[in-house]
Order: sequence, then structure tokens, then C-alpha cells
Amino acid sequence: MKISLIVFTLNEIDGMRAIMPRIKKEWYDELIIVDGGSIDGTIEYAKEHGYNIFVQKGRDTGAAFWESFEKVTGDTIIIFCPDGNSIPEKIPEMVEKYKEGYDMVTVSRYLDGAKSYDDDWITAFGNRMFTGIINCLFNARVTDALGIYRIFSKQIIYKLNIDTYTPSWGTQILLRAIKRGLKIAEIPGDEPKRIGGKRKMRPVKNGFYELKMIISEGLIP
Repeated sequence: MKISLIVFTLNEIDGMRAIMPRIKKEWYDELIIVDGGSIDGTIEYAKEHGYNIFVQKGRDTGAAFWESFEKVTGDTIIIFCPDGNSIPEKIPEMVEKYKEGYDMVTVSRYLDGAKSYDDDWITAFGNRMFTGIINCLFNARVTDALGIYRIFSKQIIYKLNIDTYTPSWGTQILLRAIKRGLKIAEIPGDEPKRIGGKRKMRPVKNGFYELKMIISEGLIP
């Protein structure tokens, strides 16, 4: 198994300095940083430390995912954000769970006592609402449908015919995996508060994309 760790960045210099040194090289075989056009020193920091980084051409995380996916040479992908919200030490635990035969494993912010310390009332409500709708409509049992701190096989992107370039690409992967009966697991993991910078997610915009994706996938057998 060759693991490709994809790291999303956009003006995350504070998080990069605090988080990247905690990611051990033995946890991955390939590390790709896709940057959204940082102007705060994130790109310079990555280059100074020898990381493989490139600036995406498109906008939003949908473009970030696809443009980095095209560069992946491994057969297994981990999505990671160094903004402080994701605990890097969860990577080995996630990999071990994946090795049990799962097609995808997500670090859940709401499983078995795990907690998000970064949620405000809007994001907390939105996460719970969309997760509840997905569980109801798709007969699923997930606790964190919107979490993108995941590990999955590169091949399921082809197998599931993933085709969206919107910010809800992660939800499309999850919903199509559920509909195809793939083996999905979650492990608990807190979401600490972000380290510096500004939150990139826009609740109204992202909520619209999530709802549209859920409706469209619900209409497709």
C-alpha cells in the first residue's frame, strides 16, 4: 500500500508551522501540498522545508482535490488540512482501521465522545442536520457526513464515477460509496480550534452545495 497524503492550504502559515513538523515521514509515501494562492508565506514555508507544493489553477476545494488527485502516484489517499482542525497523530490510527478491509475511513468529530472545539452554532447545526438527512435518505449510520479528514482507495474515485468540481466533492464520494454498499468506517477524533488565519468555509454557500448534492444523489439510483 502506497499512501499519498494530500494537504490543502490557503493562507495557513501559522498552522503550517505548528502542524507540519508533527507529521512523521513514515506515515506516508508521498506528500502533495495543493495551495489556493496563499500570500502569507505558506508557499515559501513549504518550499523552504522541501515539501512538494503547487498552486491550483481552479477555485475552491473541488479544484484543489482534482488537481492534486491528478498528481497522485499512490493507491491510497489521505486528505488533510494543516489549519489545526485536524489532529495529525490520528493518521496512523486511521491507516490501521483502513487496513482492516474498509474502502474509506473518516475521522469523526462527533463519534464516541469526540468533540469539535471549532464549531459555532451555525456549523454545529449544519453538520448535524446534513448528517441526519443523509442517514435518513440513504439508510446510513454515519456521525460526521461532512468531515473530509479521510483515507480511501484511489480506485473508488473511478469506481464511483466521481464527477463534481464543487466544494461538495467529499459528500458525493460518501453518498455514492453508501449507495454502492462499500465498507465505510469512522474513528473518533476531536476537532481543535483552528490555528491562525480565517475559516475558508462559507456556511450559506457550502450549505447550498451540500443540499444540492444530497438531492441530486438521492434522485440517482
